Amino acid sequence: MSAALVLHDLARHYGGVRALDGVSVQIEAGHCVALIGPNGAGKSTCFACLAGQQPPTRGRVLWRGEDVTALTPAERLARGIARTFQVAQTFEALTVRENVQLVLVRERLSWWDRLAAREAHAAQSFLERLGLQHDAERLAAQLPYGARKRLELAMALAGLAPGQPHLLLLDEPAAGLAPEERRDMMALVRTVADAGVTVLYTEHNMDAVFGVADRVLVLMQGRLVADGTPEAVARDVRVQRDYLGADFAPKAGGDA
Repeated sequence: MSAALVLHDLARHYGGVRALDGVSVQIEAGHCVALIGPNGAGKSTCFACLAGQQPPTRGRVLWRGEDVTALTPAERLARGIARTFQVAQTFEALTVRENVQLVLVRERLSWWDRLAAREAHAAQSFLERLGLQHDAERLAAQLPYGARKRLELAMALAGLAPGQPHLLLLDEPAAGLAPEERRDMMALVRTVADAGVTVLYTEHNMDAVFGVADRVLVLMQGRLVADGTPEAVARDVRVQRDYLGADFAPKAGGDA
């Protein structure tokens, strides 16, 4: 099976700082892959290069065989690449449903257009998928943080063009969530991947990695130091020594 996402010698330098230093990875379509590492390892820089927010200093990003390295975030979105952020980004003055509708209405809205009348049924379907159907009429600003994270995920999914393969980049989807909310969020992420979406996500919470991801990539100081199944990475001597700790042992069911 050919890889869907390919990073070839990807690097991003800021003066003398090598935030990303020659990362090469291939990810299969429909896989759920976690990108982990200590603060400053280069995870956010990697995501910014993948999503188009920052150009790499060198290297290439290929999606489904197309070189997308020079494309803007909007151009990547049109090709099926979407991103969420560590801090949930929603339109707080709009209702939950209107947040999704705004993403679904792909053409520019005229001043006389009523957003509430556009793509309402499709928006509701996304809300039901993410368990937000009962919050549809609430303002996004009124949602508890866990629900706002789910709304951002709904918006990311709604923004993907229909009828083509999708890549979802999730920047710490479980950040700031209580343990039960974290389990619910990662179950949703796993469901999205099982539906055929290629998922790459960063995380610091190991219970959002083990029992969820098919594969784990470990970045340290801008370089890829481990790549394998969650169980293999947990046993990696360098990863234990420099990141997870020698006593780390993932528990059954994804609780670490």
